[in-house]
Amino acid sequence: MLTGERGALTDALTRARDHLLSLQSAEGWWKGELETNVTMDAEDLLLREFLGIREQGKSERTAAWIRSQQRADGTWAIFYGGPGDLSTTIEAYWALRLVGDVPEAEHMRSAAEFIRAQGGIARARVFTHLWLALFGLWPWRAVPALPPEITLAPPWLPLNIYDFGCWGRQTIVALSIVRAYEPCRPLPFDLSELEVEPYRAPQPRSVAGRAIAAAEALWRRYERIHPRVLRELALARAERWVIARQEADGSWGGIQPPWVYSLMALALRGYPLEHPVMRAGIEGIEGFIIEEDGMRRLEACQSPVWDTAFAIVALREAGLPADHPALAAAARWLLSQEVTHRGDWAVRRPDLAPGGWAFEFANVNYPDVDDTAEVVLALLSLREEAGGLPPGAEQAIARAQRWVEGMQSKGGGWGAFDADNTRALVRELPFLDFGELIDAPSADVTAHALEMLAALGCADGARAREGLRWLLEQQEADGSWFGRWGVNYIYGIGAALPALVACGIPTEHRAIRRAVAWLYEHQNADGGFGEDCRSYREHSYAGRGASTASQTAWALLALHAAGEWGEGVQRALAWLLERQRQDGSWDEPHYTGTGFPGEFHINYHLYRLAFPVIALARYAGGHPR
Repeated sequence: MLTGERGALTDALTRARDHLLSLQSAEGWWKGELETNVTMDAEDLLLREFLGIREQGKSERTAAWIRSQQRADGTWAIFYGGPGDLSTTIEAYWALRLVGDVPEAEHMRSAAEFIRAQGGIARARVFTHLWLALFGLWPWRAVPALPPEITLAPPWLPLNIYDFGCWGRQTIVALSIVRAYEPCRPLPFDLSELEVEPYRAPQPRSVAGRAIAAAEALWRRYERIHPRVLRELALARAERWVIARQEADGSWGGIQPPWVYSLMALALRGYPLEHPVMRAGIEGIEGFIIEEDGMRRLEACQSPVWDTAFAIVALREAGLPADHPALAAAARWLLSQEVTHRGDWAVRRPDLAPGGWAFEFANVNYPDVDDTAEVVLALLSLREEAGGLPPGAEQAIARAQRWVEGMQSKGGGWGAFDADNTRALVRELPFLDFGELIDAPSADVTAHALEMLAALGCADGARAREGLRWLLEQQEADGSWFGRWGVNYIYGIGAALPALVACGIPTEHRAIRRAVAWLYEHQNADGGFGEDCRSYREHSYAGRGASTASQTAWALLALHAAGEWGEGVQRALAWLLERQRQDGSWDEPHYTGTGFPGEFHINYHLYRLAFPVIALARYAGGHPR
């Protein structure tokens, strides 16, 4: 790299570092907005209508946000630049009608035309049908069965609640209560203008699916004749299970789906709005609301632990000393967030002591391996200088290491929230047709766990060796890795290569060279890297999409780990430098985070800053890491 070019890189890094530093809260954490899609806002309106607490002023500001996100073709999508989504468009249209928008308005007509062209309400997903049924706009008999008796099943029995990933588990327990009551809150309008064809149940595609469909038919018969004593026993257990998992901020798991369904379930169980559980849940939602420019929108989740860990790593890589007040405050805050509670993960690992971190401000029931690994890496980056780590950090790191090692699944990989959560049978349940339902080991989480173990000096340990073998086996035939929690193959490679090299795999290893070749083959003509969320469903999009700052940074992190400094790297660095804003940040409207692959995607607003800082810092260092 020429002297002038290195100077430009250093200047860009300084501006980005300073901008990142300016975003820290007074308490020591960082949190970028977690942007999703308007189903969050539509369902917030519907929840408030269901509970009888909807306020017109707030509703109008929410409606303004929903309208602002409508595309030129009248639809709403699940990610920026994506195609119109039927269920999302139905929920947005319906929410606007609830606020007072009339079907004759131009924006409503264009949405309705799209909905009808896609087959109408009957073709929506089950969760949309359930919301419609709550208000008498869809028959409960056309909503698949979900008996609360599922909560009575022991953990060893297939289709018990612990076979579901934690996000699905929290949702179905609450929904089993709602489904049992079949409530109806009639509205002063219907949605007949969206109807095209009658509902037809989807046909199961596998032997297991056909078996579950037959079992559901039996469940439907049971629904009509169930013993009242057993039903009440199941409802009471589900109710206790839900209440026990409410977090300190009033949420359930810190995420929208179980939160709203838990509030509805408890209301149906007779909890008044003044009850402390209900009051905390309703008031807690306000902490997830963003009011801006006369509009109101809801975050589906918040990511302060995740964001703070990456901010620390980025600032350290950019040269901030370990004892800098900002980093000291961040470290203290992270230590205050350590999870010492035995959550649902202990069902599969009953003898494992707690330790680690969750994603959100308050989520003691569901710490995760990914956050824990990144927090440990952040804390270890402060250990490099005297006085960098606050009291108690070494003990927290040791607890986290034991917990992560204990959460390794059979075969060597790591899932995010649970160990051995791999029973795919739950995917066949007719009720659950939206999103991933299990928390199987993934390449990206495993890579982060391995990178943590390597940083702790444990790369030669049995756990790391098993994980390394598993990760190498997961490489795709084309040289990439699937990205479970980020879009997609670029994210997978961006996680895998630094971990492999940290664990001692030489840069000339065939797996690394194949991944490097894949990246260069998918580099955009402008020098950047990008991948569309549709790559989860259509392989033609793998590694293809508009260049983004976060995905370009992920590719650079992988290339740096592989010892790459050639033309492709220089073009990617030039892309970042040329598109940096004056304040040191980058624009990134595209979604590069993943909740459910192909179904629910996220724009993490801090990704566009933290990852470029790390990538620029590593290349500004002047030597392979």
